[in-house]
Amino acid sequence: YVEDMVRAKAFYEAVFGVQLVRLDSPDMEIWAFPMLGERYGAAGALVRLPGVQVGANSVVVYFSCDDCAVQAARAANAGGQICKEKMSIGQYGHIALIADSEGNLIGLHSLR
Repeated sequence: YVEDMVRAKAFYEAVFGVQLVRLDSPDMEIWAFPMLGERYGAAGALVRLPGVQVGANSVVVYFSCDDCAVQAARAANAGGQICKEKMSIGQYGHIALIADSEGNLIGLHSLR
């Protein structure tokens, strides 16, 4: 998560020698790193979302789900907290943000 997207985008493009790609999302600004289809791992993205504090280790790991609202509800029932309810990220599906039982912020992603 970033506060100044122009600055953050320039930084990561310079460090890694890549061009980030804007993803259409109705509620937040997202710039994704290139996906390497023949290799393992997630591509990652820079995100600017009002209300999410940046810095202080604001890297968020996302877990794939069939429906992120289901896992968010389970997290709340298991001692966690829903920080952001399921929300659309346009054609890329949906995400939810939760705090685990230790207070760590994690993301949930689903296509539906």
